[in-house]
Amino acid sequence: MLAVAAAVVVLAAVGIVLGVVLSGGKKGIDASTLPTNGSVANGLPGAADVHALFHGIPQDGETLGSAKAPVTLVEYIDLQCPFCQEFETQVMPDVVKRFVRTGKVKVEARVLAFIGPDSVRGRDAMIAAGLQRKAFDFAALLYDNQRTENTGWLSDGMVASAASSIPGLDPQTLFRQRGSQQVGALAAGYDKAAAADGVHQTPTLYTGVSGGPLSVVKMASALDETALVKALRFDLASVNQ
Repeated sequence: MLAVAAAVVVLAAVGIVLGVVLSGGKKGIDASTLPTNGSVANGLPGAADVHALFHGIPQDGETLGSAKAPVTLVEYIDLQCPFCQEFETQVMPDVVKRFVRTGKVKVEARVLAFIGPDSVRGRDAMIAAGLQRKAFDFAALLYDNQRTENTGWLSDGMVASAASSIPGLDPQTLFRQRGSQQVGALAAGYDKAAAADGVHQTPTLYTGVSGGPLSVVKMASALDETALVKALRFDLASVNQ
């Protein structure tokens, strides 16, 4: 009986530790236990598809696509936003395949934290992933595994799981950098840009000829791919005139 009781105590202790780690509690994650290179093997659901979608496309911070792309798409997003999840999982993959991979369009993600503390945690981690040129992989994985906003789902455990599912990303470095001044300055810059553009909801999209003025894309819903494609084609046609 004493042995059984001791075993129960040990299991309970292990459960408490795992609960703290997976929930992103006060003790957070011991980043030194994380891998130094992510892998799709045993990764989060969707990890292999995300890797295939973005593999070979240039990334620079929160910019996806060729620096010479004639048209720019700016997206204001929140990683907890359910409408962003609809757009990023059902519209964006097609846009990436048709316009970004072909070198016609580059995407600039301006990640915000409208919804709550989980949004802040996710934004800082996404920007840190961007320092390793993996911001879009990281965001896509979170959208594939998004849960109800402000329930604590976007914990340190989720950040660690996403980072560990991305080949070429060092999760240990991500955890070191996410609280850095560099990440904070970039986040503040996105807030400033959103205020200047009068952004009050996510996703909010702008398109235009690269280096020129951008226009908001008026979409009937987050799934209105037709409106976005029309705007991109109009801008591409403008370049060729």
